[in-house]
Amino acid sequence: METKNITTKKRILVLNYEFPPLGGGAANATYYLLKEFIKYPDLKIDLVTSSVNKFKIEKFSDNINIHYLDINKGGNLHYQSIPDLLKYSFKAYHYSKKLTKEVKFDLIHAFFGIPCGYIAMKLKLPYIVSLRLADVPFHKKRFYWLDKLIFKNLSKKIWKNSKSVIANSKGLAEEAKISSPKQEIGVIYNGVDTEQFFPLPEKKKTGKLIELISVGRLAHEKGYDYLLKALVGLGDVKLTLVGSGPDERELKELATNLKVSVNFTGRLDKREIINKLQNSDIFILPSLQEGMSNAVLEAMACGLPIITTDTGGSEELIRDNGYIVEKKNPSALKEAIEKYLNDNKLIKEHGENSRKRAQEMSWESVAEEYYRLYDHIISN
Repeated sequence: METKNITTKKRILVLNYEFPPLGGGAANATYYLLKEFIKYPDLKIDLVTSSVNKFKIEKFSDNINIHYLDINKGGNLHYQSIPDLLKYSFKAYHYSKKLTKEVKFDLIHAFFGIPCGYIAMKLKLPYIVSLRLADVPFHKKRFYWLDKLIFKNLSKKIWKNSKSVIANSKGLAEEAKISSPKQEIGVIYNGVDTEQFFPLPEKKKTGKLIELISVGRLAHEKGYDYLLKALVGLGDVKLTLVGSGPDERELKELATNLKVSVNFTGRLDKREIINKLQNSDIFILPSLQEGMSNAVLEAMACGLPIITTDTGGSEELIRDNGYIVEKKNPSALKEAIEKYLNDNKLIKEHGENSRKRAQEMSWESVAEEYYRLYDHIISN
């Protein structure tokens, strides 16, 4: 592991209400970013995040501390309710305010404009915002009236007052600019751990059965109902759905009614997910909305062809390694799947191209880009 030889200390306060085991994509992104920042001894980082039911301060490394705030989290660990967010916001603001009196921070890095960007703005220190899809006004129906009455204008204010706003894909940046056309938004892509996620040296395939896989939250915005409808009449195809969520029962009933072969695994740990990916043929993500999907990147790193929809950052990931289809269109999904049936050569070719593309998107390069951004802001 190469350690960066730089002397000037930079104190960074990172705010993210989710961090493993809580949360999803943004939690994992924060984890991998911090893991890379261990190599930067001139960075001294404090992350303020959520705990299920216990306050603690954990030493992540010699230069990184994690402050877990007790939000008395109930229910799904990977879904943050409005009460969860309100509890975190209140506690994180007061805790961070106290922390900033004890430590002279140079910069705050907020994941999500609301609530973390808002907390950073109220702390009156220089800050940057890493946008996620949840930051785009009106993308979630449950927040429609909050977006209309509060969040749209508040987001504009948070972004405008920041030193930099960063999206994780060009697609997300374009969506965010719809509600704030004059806002400058940079792009730093998500990374993927290609040492942890990798293809098997020689995948042994028996018979004609095509193993499809998808990893994601079983919720409306992931579009899994359209995928199940696409499987009708395909024959030698089996789908593994990894994840849980509010639509799980409904999707199981739909699979039964449609008489399609689906293995619902529920949530799996990372090791089990890697094993499932390595032993599958094609990854499918039929999302109705997406930023930059970590699940797609991880499937690419495992050497799988990708079928996904025309949303978010998909066009930036899929070149000669899969197909992009119209969202909400079972026929288009079916047509893409059929292109791989009885064509192991195409599966192999697209899988190898996925792996090559993933190797260009390391977390090391993501950390390097954020480090340069930190340095530029702090030095000016």
